Amino acid sequence: MHFPAHLLIPLACGFTYVVGALCLKGAAEHGAGVWRSTFVANGVAALAFMPLWFWREPVVGSLSAVWWQPVVTGALFMVAQLCLFLAISRGDVSVTTPVMGTKSVWVALMSSMWLGQSVPLSWWIAAGLGALAVALLGIGRGGQHRRLGFSVTWTLVGAWLFSLCDTLTAKWVPAMGLARYLPVMMMAMGVLSFGFMPFFRAGLGAISGVAWRWLLLGSVVMAATNAGILSTLGHWGDATAVNIVFSSRGLWSVVLVRMAGHYFGNSEGKLGAAVLGRRLVGAALMVVAIVLVVT
Repeated sequence: MHFPAHLLIPLACGFTYVVGALCLKGAAEHGAGVWRSTFVANGVAALAFMPLWFWREPVVGSLSAVWWQPVVTGALFMVAQLCLFLAISRGDVSVTTPVMGTKSVWVALMSSMWLGQSVPLSWWIAAGLGALAVALLGIGRGGQHRRLGFSVTWTLVGAWLFSLCDTLTAKWVPAMGLARYLPVMMMAMGVLSFGFMPFFRAGLGAISGVAWRWLLLGSVVMAATNAGILSTLGHWGDATAVNIVFSSRGLWSVVLVRMAGHYFGNSEGKLGAAVLGRRLVGAALMVVAIVLVVT
């Protein structure tokens, strides 16, 4: 079995994504708020990507002709982040994270249609496993089915938007170069996020110290995770393979919630063995998908 070395990046990012999601869930539990949390996280991401602008990489095309491309993907990423934060704030990390694995289905479809890539049959099967896992993840939440439905719905919308962003990034980066494209994309996202401010229920200064600690830590970890994924997509492409391997975060989410969730103030570990067991089976389908991709 040959495992391409660059796929180790999304594999590691699957773990860091869950850590970031747990931190952001902790911020939500302490009243950070969805709009303020998304604004701060997007601002941190914009700053984190700025040093790339000074990387000495030759510009392939004219910046004036393609400047709108990173702005479009930045706007898509911003809305996708908001959907994700909505899902995390209302739902369980051990559900939203594996459901985000359905992103690989959309990426496979879009890569085939827009990038002209030939997607092997095994990849289609692997992508489909992510969709099948949703049914298992949605079983067994007592009287909270409405909250679960809200969370799953927003996660699916976010997954579609993230997949669209990933596909367009892989398509457009070559014309501008990775070191130019990603900083402009993230800066556009950060600037557009100022549109969230009218929806704040209170100013940023009203966020408690505990919430700030979780929010900043989660934002930094998520920024590093996004940097790993977007850089991999921009440099190597392979949008479908990258996203299927990145789906390993679904398995990590159930394991970390059970083993270390209490350190983040997360109570999902108390759901019971039956519920977490079904979620683990659903998340394990993502691991099977990884095997199908790399063999």
